[in-house]
Amino acid sequence: MSAPLGSVRAVIDAATCVLCGFAPPEVDADGIRRCPVCRWRLGDSPDPDLPPPRVEVVYYLRWEQRIKIGTTRQPRQRLAAIWHQELLAFEPGGRTLERARHEQFAHLRAGGEWFRADPELRAHAAAIAGDVPPWHRYARWVADALRGAVS
Repeated sequence: MSAPLGSVRAVIDAATCVLCGFAPPEVDADGIRRCPVCRWRLGDSPDPDLPPPRVEVVYYLRWEQRIKIGTTRQPRQRLAAIWHQELLAFEPGGRTLERARHEQFAHLRAGGEWFRADPELRAHAAAIAGDVPPWHRYARWVADALRGAVS
């Protein structure tokens, strides 16, 4: 016996995004059901035969009164390996941008890639983050990279 169409639609509607897993899809202004976080279209599936996109980020992690500025292509794995209390922001970019940020905040360096959590550096991270949570911003960049790979 099959389930009524309405209950199947409810299950589909309640599902989280297949790409980022953050939110159920919503109908956008064009009438297309998309994830409100990464904008991935409902029904699209990332091609498992393609390598995952390389989205390099500069991250800002806070531990007590210090902030680490680092870079990675695999933020979930990298951040899981670093003690921190708060992810302040992600910024698109790799080693070149990371070096530029280290130079920009050199006067706050506490050692290695750690810097004093001075209001100047906190304000910089807050400006980068804006009102979008860092993981949501990263999800959008991954989705954009995947769309670019298939376009």
